[in-house]
Amino acid sequence: MTTQQYLAVAVIAAMMVLFLMGRIRYDLVAALGLLAALLVGIVPAGEAFSGFSDDIVIVVGSALVVSAAIARTGVLEAALNKVSPHIRSERAQVFALVFTVTVLSAVIKNIGALAMMIPIAMQIARRENKSASIFLMPMSFGALLGGTVTLIGTSPNIIVARMREELTGEPFGMFDFTPVGLGIALSGVVFLTFGYRLLPRDRRGASSMNEAVAIKDYVTEARVAEGSALVDRTLADFKAMAEGGSLSIIAIVRDKRRIAAPLPDAAIREGDILLLSGDPDVLEAATARAGLVLEGEDRPAAKQDPTDEIGSVEGVVDPRSLLVGRTVSSLLLFERWGINLVAVSRAGERLTERIRDIRLRAGDVVVLNGNRTSLPHTMKEIGVLPLADRSLVLGSRRKAVVPLVILAATIVLVGFFHLPVAIGFFGAAVLMMLTGALPLREAYDAVEWPILIMLGALIPVSDALRTTGTTDLLAGWLSGVAHSLPPWGALALILVVAMAVTPFLNNAATVLVMAPIAAGFAKGLGYQPEPFLMAVALGAACDFLTPIGHQCNTLVMGPGGYRFGDYARLGFPLSILVVVAGVPLILMFWAV
Repeated sequence: MTTQQYLAVAVIAAMMVLFLMGRIRYDLVAALGLLAALLVGIVPAGEAFSGFSDDIVIVVGSALVVSAAIARTGVLEAALNKVSPHIRSERAQVFALVFTVTVLSAVIKNIGALAMMIPIAMQIARRENKSASIFLMPMSFGALLGGTVTLIGTSPNIIVARMREELTGEPFGMFDFTPVGLGIALSGVVFLTFGYRLLPRDRRGASSMNEAVAIKDYVTEARVAEGSALVDRTLADFKAMAEGGSLSIIAIVRDKRRIAAPLPDAAIREGDILLLSGDPDVLEAATARAGLVLEGEDRPAAKQDPTDEIGSVEGVVDPRSLLVGRTVSSLLLFERWGINLVAVSRAGERLTERIRDIRLRAGDVVVLNGNRTSLPHTMKEIGVLPLADRSLVLGSRRKAVVPLVILAATIVLVGFFHLPVAIGFFGAAVLMMLTGALPLREAYDAVEWPILIMLGALIPVSDALRTTGTTDLLAGWLSGVAHSLPPWGALALILVVAMAVTPFLNNAATVLVMAPIAAGFAKGLGYQPEPFLMAVALGAACDFLTPIGHQCNTLVMGPGGYRFGDYARLGFPLSILVVVAGVPLILMFWAV
């Protein structure tokens, strides 16, 4: 290996380690990788920002805007809500939900399709008194499978299409992925319809508003105000006000000092903050009798219109939410958005901190309290997807036809009239905004800027593997391993490697690194590149083993009450199915 090749491998390896550690967000890791590549000279200064002008970035960004406009219509949700009460069999319910998400994911962003359907699944679970865990993970996997069906279904397909154009002068078309992806998706839907029984049935997220507020580790804070009946009384006196109900005093906060596990005879002073845990009805009654002020109740009423309806809404923290990694106190939710965070539920963990000190994570189930008129927009802005109150998903169904017509026309023009994908979907995104199908502010919010930054930064870094000859070297090593394998064995090797790498990187990053290696691998064995590029795209899209490899898997972890190991219970056999079905399907439609 040359010095340049060692440097290229070192930069990629360092990025993989940082991706795996997860302490630095993936877009910043990609930016650091680009800076490192520039410093060591494997990326020329003149090409440092070439990735940001790449068609991949335009297509992904435009597809996200189009997806948001389609999701906003609410047409499919309305139709499914009418049909779902008539689907009584558990297996039929799983099939209906998984099949719908899979179909949606073929034409809009898979996480958008899943976010649209989660509240419907939660409603079915509540109505049938079942755990949502039997629905949500199969739906997440269905969303990943549906993305493999068309060019725009998932980012790996878009990137692989560009790679093929660089190699052969012709990109993959809109429906070139369909023969393989459709076979995989249908096989996966059938498996999930029966295989969902592999999941534990006792996993419980916060499946209803009452459960979200009444969880064992629900903590609220109440201040002993001037004139309170508790001043100079004891904690035992306060507990007596609960009249036998479930009420625990976790701690007293006095003069910024926390007194944990106070004794029943501890005296209560004016200005004390009591950390309370218990049933919400008991808490409400006891604090009212004692004259305590609950967290947020003493905030200026001038910020609310007297006619406003105040209510609580249950939601799940999106992986892209600005709440992720932040404490409640640092977010200034009331000051900035006029809402209060009432409760937090986290799968597999009992929270005992003060609400203000809880550092929120993706997948946390939260209860927000505020003005019902403004809550829908606020939840979208901060990245919380509604679970209990489905009316929060706003959309103008009167304008539903417009975005559907725009999407259908774009697919026809791209698929049958060979309009370049970047131009087609950029034009569709502009029309969505121009016609009012998606307001400009929501369009900008819909774009996953960290993904675009990551792509723009990674493209020149991954290209450095090719320009330094590193991809040819790595492909040669793989060819040495596979030289005695039949074509199907070589194809399976690439597919498995791509599936194995994705949880540690991210599906887009996996394709940027693996696609050039796969193309060189095919060339070294004397095969056509197309089937091996297809294998890379399929492997990168099908990440079923962990909750961290794809946003869809992260999104369902909290509401489904899943643990880390639950994903492999259903995901491992599904991964085997993808390999067993995917290899012959690729060979059937793409000659080696």
